[in-house]
Amino acid sequence: MKPLSQSMLIAGLLFFIFNTVHAQPDFPDPGMLYGDQVIPRIDILIHPDSLALIYEYPESDHEYPATFVFDNGTVHDTLKTIGFRLRGNTSRVSKKKSFKVSFNTFNSGRKYYGVEKMNLNGEHNDPSIIRSKLCWDILRQADIPAPRSNHVTVFINGDYYGLYINVEHIDEEFVEKRFENNDGNLYKCLYPADLHFLGADPDLYKLESGGRRVYELKTNESADDYSDLAHFIDVLNNLPLQDLPCALEKLFNVYDYLKIMAVDVITANWDGYIFNKNNFYLYHNLSSGKFEYIPYDLDNTYGIDWFGIDWSTRNIYTWQNTQEYRPLFERILQVQRYKDIYSGYLKQIAENIMDPSAFFVTIEAIRDKVYPSVVDDPYYPQDYGYTPDDFLDSYTQPMGGHVPIGLEPYITQRLTSAMAQLVLNDYAPVMKYFNHTPAITNQEIWFSVYVEDDHPVQEVMVQLTPEGGLEQFIEMYDDGQHHDREAGDGFYGASAGLFPIPVNLAIEVKATDNTGQYTFVSCEPIPVAVVAPEIPMLFINEFMADNETTIADENGNFSDWVEVYNAGVSPVWLGNLYLTDNLTNPDKWQMPDHTLASGQFVLFWADEKPEQGPFHADFKLDKDGEEIGIFGSESMGFPLIDSVLFGVQSTDISYGRYPDGSDNWEFLIYPTPGFTNASGLWVEEQPAAPGLHFYPNPTTGPWVYLPEWLLIHICDLSGKPCISTGFTNKVDVSGLLPGMYIIKDDRGRAGKLIVTP
Repeated sequence: MKPLSQSMLIAGLLFFIFNTVHAQPDFPDPGMLYGDQVIPRIDILIHPDSLALIYEYPESDHEYPATFVFDNGTVHDTLKTIGFRLRGNTSRVSKKKSFKVSFNTFNSGRKYYGVEKMNLNGEHNDPSIIRSKLCWDILRQADIPAPRSNHVTVFINGDYYGLYINVEHIDEEFVEKRFENNDGNLYKCLYPADLHFLGADPDLYKLESGGRRVYELKTNESADDYSDLAHFIDVLNNLPLQDLPCALEKLFNVYDYLKIMAVDVITANWDGYIFNKNNFYLYHNLSSGKFEYIPYDLDNTYGIDWFGIDWSTRNIYTWQNTQEYRPLFERILQVQRYKDIYSGYLKQIAENIMDPSAFFVTIEAIRDKVYPSVVDDPYYPQDYGYTPDDFLDSYTQPMGGHVPIGLEPYITQRLTSAMAQLVLNDYAPVMKYFNHTPAITNQEIWFSVYVEDDHPVQEVMVQLTPEGGLEQFIEMYDDGQHHDREAGDGFYGASAGLFPIPVNLAIEVKATDNTGQYTFVSCEPIPVAVVAPEIPMLFINEFMADNETTIADENGNFSDWVEVYNAGVSPVWLGNLYLTDNLTNPDKWQMPDHTLASGQFVLFWADEKPEQGPFHADFKLDKDGEEIGIFGSESMGFPLIDSVLFGVQSTDISYGRYPDGSDNWEFLIYPTPGFTNASGLWVEEQPAAPGLHFYPNPTTGPWVYLPEWLLIHICDLSGKPCISTGFTNKVDVSGLLPGMYIIKDDRGRAGKLIVTP
C-alpha cells in the first residue's frame, strides 16, 4: 500500500533536540544474568595451552577463544567462541584471579541477554566476598545508575575456581540502558585521575600512566576529541566559587554525584576518586548535555585498609586525601548548599538503607546463601590463608592485616561516627531530570521534574512566558495522573495549553517546601521554541511475520518483527506515536520513549510480550496476511503516518521496501532487520547470483561441508563479516550464534546458511 505520510502534518514528532531535556536514568531489571534468587554456575571451556598462557602472562589483555556455559536452574545456555582473559589490577598477581568474558570479540555485535562483556571478580582482598556487592546494591537503592551484580560460581574445564561476583561491565551498552543514548564520550578514569586543570588544550588530558591513558576514551575513539572533558575540568577548577553552581550544573549531574559522595564516604570507598584518584567513569550524556559520574571497582570498602587509617571514624567533611587536592570533592563542599545536601544524603543512606536492624538481616542472608560455595572454593585460602571459618568470622571480627575490623562492626561504628559528625541545615528543594515533550503548535507540552527535599514539598510550579505575551502559571502534581509516573515517587508533572502559532517561550520551574524555602530548576529561564509540525518521514520499511531462525531478540526468542525507518532529515521522537496491526485500532500499542535519528532504523518485536521491554509490542503478525500501521498522537486524532497491507508470508523471508522508504515492496531472501535493505537479495527481482550448495543446512555445527575447495566468507544479515577462510572444503561454524547468515564464495555464488540451536 502506498504510504500516506507524504500528505499529512503530524504533531508530536521531535524535530529538535533541546539541551533542556534532562531525562532521568533508567534502571534495568537484574534479569537472568544478575538475579539473586540463586547462585548461577558459569563454566569456561578453554584449550589447556591457552589457559596456561593466561596464567603465564598475567599482565596481558590478549583474549583467547573459549566456550561459555551459563546455568541458573532456569536457563542453560552454551555460547561458543567467546573471548576470555584476566582482568583487574592487583588481582592479576593474586592466586585467585579475576576474569573478563567477552561475547563479541570473535562474533562482532554478539550479546548475551543484552550485554557484550562480563566481569567475574575474585574479590581476593575481601574475606567476606560481599563488600562490593553491598556497595552496588546501595547505589541502586539510592537511585544511582550503578552496575548490576550477583554471586556466581566459576568452573574452568570442569575444575571449580570458586565463588565470584559477577559485575556488569561499563561500556556503551551500559550507558545506553541507563541514559537511552551511547553516542557521548565515555571516559574510564584510573590512577592518577585527579581532575586537575592542565590547560585549555584538550590533548593535554590524553596523558598516560602505566602504559595507558589516565582518562581513557572508550567511545568515539576515532574522533579522539577531549574538548568536552577539558571544558568541564576548566569550569570545575577555575570558575570563581560564586559562579560555580550555575556553570557546573549545566555541565555535570551534581546532585547525583552528591549522593555518590555520600555512599563513598559511608562505605569507605578509598580506592575511588575522592581518596585515591582512581576507579570511576565519566559519561557525557547527550540527552542532558551533562557529565554523569559512574563508580567502578568497589571491593576496597567497609574497613578494608592498606594505609593504617581508621575509616570508620574518618571525618565525613575532610574525607579526601588531605595531602593532595581533589577539586571535584573539595570545590563542591565549598558551596554551602551542596554541603547541606550532601549531609542530608548521608543521613538518608544511614537511616533508610544501612540501618543495622534491617541491613544486617540482608547481609546475613547473603552470607548464609554463599557459604556452601566458599567451603569448596580451592582458591579462597591461597592468598591470605583464609578458611571457611574465617569467612564466617569476618562478618563480625577483624582478620588482621588489611582487614582490621569486621564488616558489621565497621558499619555500626561508621554510622555512629558519621551521625555524630553531621552538621544538618535545612536546604531548599533539589530539582533534577527536568524534561518536556516537543513543543509543537496546537499540541500540549508535557513537563516533568524530580523533586526531593529534607522537608515536605508544598508546591511545584511551571511558569511559561511567551515572547511578547503574558506569563502562565501551571501547578505540577505527583499524583500519577499528570504525566508524572507513579503517585508519590517524587516526579511531578503538568501540561501546558495549546499554542496555535510558533512562538518562543521562557520556562521556569519553581519548587517550594513547607518551610518556605524554594529553588528553581536552573539559574536562568529555559528557552523553548514552539514550532509548526512538519511532514513526518517515518516508514514501515521491512517486516517478518514468520521468523524461525533469522534473528533473535535479547532474550533469545525468534519472534515476528517490524522495522521502522526515518527517511527525514531531522530526528523523530516516537514516544507519542503508535504501531498497530489493525488500522481500525490506531492506538493499539504506543511506541517507546525513543528518538530515531535521521536515516536510522529501529526494530520492534511483534510478540505480544510488552513486559519483556519497551521494544516489544502487544501484538503478533499473521503470516497469512494482515495490515500494519503507524499513527500519530492522540491530540491530533491519531492521523495515519504510514501503512502496509500484506498477503501470505514465507518462513524467514521478509517483506521490505527497496530502496528504503520507497513505494516498491520486495520479498527479501536475505532479510536486513535494523539495517538498509540495499544488501538484501530479492526472491522475485534478483535471482541473479547462482546458488552456492553446501550441507547440512540448517546445521547445528560444528562443520558445514562444501562441494569443492573454495574461498568462503560468512556474514551476518547486516553485512558484517563473521568468518573468512582460505581454500577449504569445510567450514567450522561452531562460533556462530543461532540465526541466519549469508555465505559467499570467491566465484560470486551465495547461499543462505541457517544455524540452529
